[in-house]
Order: sequence, then structure tokens, then C-alpha cells
Amino acid sequence: MVLNARPYWYLRHGETDWNAAGLSQGRTDVPLNDKGLEQARSAGGILAGHWHDYAPIARVVSSPLGRALRTAEIARDAITAAGGPALDITTDPGLAEVCFGEQEGQPMGDWYDAWIAGEFCPSGAEPFADLRDRAVAAVNRATHGEGVPLIVCHGAMFRALRSAMGLAANVRLPNAVPLFLTPGEPWALTQVG
Repeated sequence: MVLNARPYWYLRHGETDWNAAGLSQGRTDVPLNDKGLEQARSAGGILAGHWHDYAPIARVVSSPLGRALRTAEIARDAITAAGGPALDITTDPGLAEVCFGEQEGQPMGDWYDAWIAGEFCPSGAEPFADLRDRAVAAVNRATHGEGVPLIVCHGAMFRALRSAMGLAANVRLPNAVPLFLTPGEPWALTQVG
């Protein structure tokens, strides 16, 4: 599956206690911690201050998991408070984080590289290739239509998207750091703020 050559904003959710402890979250719906709530507010302020430097946000599309949806709501509210529009938020189940199966709640380990390479898949987990196809389909849905979306999502999802963009996949994306993504060979990823 090919990623549509359309720009979009990407925001990983704010920090959770499991992020802080270095644990694999996957589909386990761990809420934002206090730092994560503050990160979401900060990201919204950054987006409000810089979106005209890149492209205005037309809509927000979020993972349905609570940590991402709450980040989307807080960021949207910060944009509105700074004089931006009251953006609609929709959720797409295709943007939900990968299921890590038996590795959920466990420390990130050596298995991660082999999982991305397709050489290993934890019991009960979603294979990386399946995640990549799901991520591309969800982002293609989000970028379809007028204007540029803000996609609020997850770390492993972004690794899958990096792979689809022809970039090194296993690069950690910090919590709640806004990115503007521009298609090209290769895609350009601009950290904003």
C-alpha cells in the first residue's frame, strides 16, 4: 500500500506512566500523566503559533485510544484559545496503536528490531507489515479531502509511517512534539517548536 503524497501534521500523544517507565503500551489504554497533559497543552500552543508557517490545520483525526484522543482535545482547545478555529475531532480505529500481544506492559527489548524487520512477532501481536498497511490506509483516509489534517496518534504507528515514507523505521518519536510532513523523495519531516 502506498502513502498518498499529501502533507499532514502529526502529533504523538503526551506522556503516560508507562512511557516514563519504558514499557510497551500497545493497545493497553494507559491515560496521560501530569507531564503528558502539560505536553499536550504545550503542543497545542506550538501548533497555534506556527501552523501558518506551514499549512493551516483543517481538521483533527485521532486514534480512538484515550491517551491520543485526550491529547487531540487539549491541543485543539489550545489552538482555539490562541484565536484559531474550533476544529472538529474525528477518530479512526485504523489509527489505534499496534497490539504488542504478550509484550504489552513489558520493557521495550531486543525483540523490537526483529519485529520491524518481520523476523519475529510476539505472541498475540500484530505483525509490523500489517501495522504499516493499516497506518497507510488510515493516513490516506485522513488526508483525503480539502485542507491539511492534524493526525494525533502513537509511536509505533509513526515507525510504520516512516517505513512507508522510505525512511528508517526504528526511530523514536518524542511525546507530543508536533511534526509537519511534506511528501517528496524522501519525505521531509519538520519538527515544529
